[in-house]
Amino acid sequence: MNQQKKVLYCDVETTGTNPAKHGIIQIGAIIEVDGVIVEECNLKCAPHEGAEISPDALAISGTERSELESRMTSHEAYTQFRHFLSRHIEQYDREDKCYPAGYNIHFDLNFIQAWFRHHGDKYGIGSFINWRMLDPLPLLFIKDFTRQMTLPDYRLETVCRHFGIELHAHDAMSDIRATRELLLKLLCQ
Repeated sequence: MNQQKKVLYCDVETTGTNPAKHGIIQIGAIIEVDGVIVEECNLKCAPHEGAEISPDALAISGTERSELESRMTSHEAYTQFRHFLSRHIEQYDREDKCYPAGYNIHFDLNFIQAWFRHHGDKYGIGSFINWRMLDPLPLLFIKDFTRQMTLPDYRLETVCRHFGIELHAHDAMSDIRATRELLLKLLCQ
C-alpha cells in the first residue's frame, strides 16, 4: 500500500517562551498531502486561563493585551485545531501521521503539546504527527558550517530576506507560509 506523505506545517505565537507557564495566542497551520496544500488554518485566541503574559512577547507579535479579550477562548481554538487535524489525519491509525514542519519546530511542538494537555488531551499532538521533524534551521546551519552561506544571524526574517521570501514576521500564518517556501527551496538546491 502506498501511503500518502502528509506534512503539518505549524507555527505559534505565544505569551512567552515557557510552555509550562505561557500560552498560545495564535496558531497558523498548513496541511500538505503529497506536496499539495489541502487546507490552512489560522486561529487567534486568548491564552488559556492562568497563563502568564509577558509584555515583551506581546510586543514581538504586535498584540495588544486588550485585543486578547475579544478573541475566541483557548479551548475554542484548541477544538477548532483538533477538527482541522482530524479532517486529514486518522488519529487512531498509527500509519496515518503527518511529518511536523516549522522553523525551530521544537519550540512550536512543545507549546502545542502543552496546549493539548492543558485542554485534557493526554496524548497531545502525538496522535496526529510522527515526530520526524522537518526544520530548515539545521539545514541552514549545515550550509553555514560548510561555508555555502553566511548570514549575520539565522532568524526567520534574515533568512527570508536572503532568499527573497515575503514575510510579515511574528504572524503565525505568514511565518509558516514563509517557512514552507524556505524548506522547499532548501530541499530543491
